[in-house]
Amino acid sequence: MTGELGHDAASSGRGPAGLDRRLLYRRAMPAIKPTPPVVVIGAGPYGLAIAAELCRVGIDTRVFGRPMSFWEEHMPVGMRLRSSWDASHIGRPAGALSLRAYEDARGRGVGRPIPVEQFVSYGRWFARNARIEVEERRVSAVRPRDSDVELEMEDGETVIADRVVVAAGIREFAWRPDELRALPTELASHSSDHRTFAPFAGRRVIVVGGGQSAIESGALLAEAGATVEVLVRGDGIRWLRRRDWLIRHAHVVRRLLYPRTDVGPVGLNLLVADPRVFRAFPRSLQERIARRAIRPAIAIWLADRLQDVTITYGARIAGASARGSEIRIRLADGTERSADHVISATGFRVDVASYPFIPRSLAQRLATRNGMPELNGAFESSVPRLHFVGAPSAGTFGPIMRFVSGTDFASRSVGHALWLTRNRSTRARPYPGVALLEK
Repeated sequence: MTGELGHDAASSGRGPAGLDRRLLYRRAMPAIKPTPPVVVIGAGPYGLAIAAELCRVGIDTRVFGRPMSFWEEHMPVGMRLRSSWDASHIGRPAGALSLRAYEDARGRGVGRPIPVEQFVSYGRWFARNARIEVEERRVSAVRPRDSDVELEMEDGETVIADRVVVAAGIREFAWRPDELRALPTELASHSSDHRTFAPFAGRRVIVVGGGQSAIESGALLAEAGATVEVLVRGDGIRWLRRRDWLIRHAHVVRRLLYPRTDVGPVGLNLLVADPRVFRAFPRSLQERIARRAIRPAIAIWLADRLQDVTITYGARIAGASARGSEIRIRLADGTERSADHVISATGFRVDVASYPFIPRSLAQRLATRNGMPELNGAFESSVPRLHFVGAPSAGTFGPIMRFVSGTDFASRSVGHALWLTRNRSTRARPYPGVALLEK
């Protein structure tokens, strides 16, 4: 009888005084804290591509920002993407969230070149169909710690993240020539400050710059009824005639000479198309390649829209002043210009310390070069658990990171690296659905 009772007690998992040994075991084991989510700051093309990839491989992710807000609020109505169709997919170009899939879902085509309004719509469709829940809240401070990252939200809440991926875009990097910075904001602005040029109808406007943004801003201003002069520092502008012809007609030859990423002239474009190849070059050569690959150039389809735009070459600004409601600009050749407004279409210069959520103490810990963070193959900075994608990553991975075409490589690389940190037994569980990228 005693033996039978002992057998019953052991098999039932019960010990003295009827205590359940499994319960004792559970009480003795320390509680396992769940891994915090990965936080993505920004909901533009890079933020959405990263979030979609992380969600696809089962990593809990939170996204803070407003979907496609920069593209909607800081690019003028009527603007079109200079990048080709193949270079404008967010994330995987052949996937279920491609531009082609978007066209099929909406039942009608997307313009070529792509109007910015349709690209904004595509980005928001991407977010919905990737089932990304974007929280339209602002992060006011990021504070990496030993085992996680603390984020202070604008509303006062504290959020704990396993890692943070900064995909916050380029708004804070808008650059103006030194000679124009002291001018009052009502008389001088950056091209990214304008959603529409309609308020400039009947006014005299000077645009400073020689790239796509400057020339297209000039065309849009003239079409809005402004009197426009574009001041180009160089001796001319470079039209992308051969590139546009290859994209439309060359078929097989085009695929050999012009990769999908669509960044850089023939020859260099093959080098910058794969960031792993770009990273293999010495730093000095990387910088030379990058400068050459992103020098100002204009899509040929803009040429027919410039009949009412004056373009002045070799125009170097020596000084500028405001006299009442008028701007006076003095050029190096001694001539002067007067206008009601001047717009700097002079691009963006990355300095991650300019992000409002990067405290000074954190900026001082970041290893940077020319304002760009030094990154490893996982896009992770010198501060552990803090990753940067988009334009800030161009210093490490090359110029395609300044364009939408870089979202494919960035999302796969970050997704693979973070998946590995969660799934150590990679032999048993290979990364779902794609070839492995470098660690």
